[in-house]
Amino acid sequence: QVQLVESGGGLVQPGGSLILSCAASGSIFTAYTMAWYRQAPEKQRELVADITSSGQTNYADSVRGRFTISRDNDKNTIYLQMNSLKPEDTAVYYCNADIRRLGVSNHYNYWGQGTQVTVSS
Repeated sequence: QVQLVESGGGLVQPGGSLILSCAASGSIFTAYTMAWYRQAPEKQRELVADITSSGQTNYADSVRGRFTISRDNDKNTIYLQMNSLKPEDTAVYYCNADIRRLGVSNHYNYWGQGTQVTVSS
């Protein structure tokens, strides 16, 4: 079994900052690309940022320059530093990871349960 657990969401004023964390646990052999997605009310889930196991990153145009994704491979954990937050960043943020489990040859995609981020004055 693999679990992704997000933390760090909350309410923040426009222009503020938050840090999200996502820890993958369980019988993990290797965590490949890990990512943050978000879903606002009545909108489709969208990619925010992703990071490969070697540290290559990719960002949505809407967050580039404001958000930073990073990872700790020893802890199978990723982070999302969010600065200069805007009301339109309000959404449920989901962690996603491509993981190969111990004793399994294929890798599978996993989702966390999501954490709410609300940007409002």
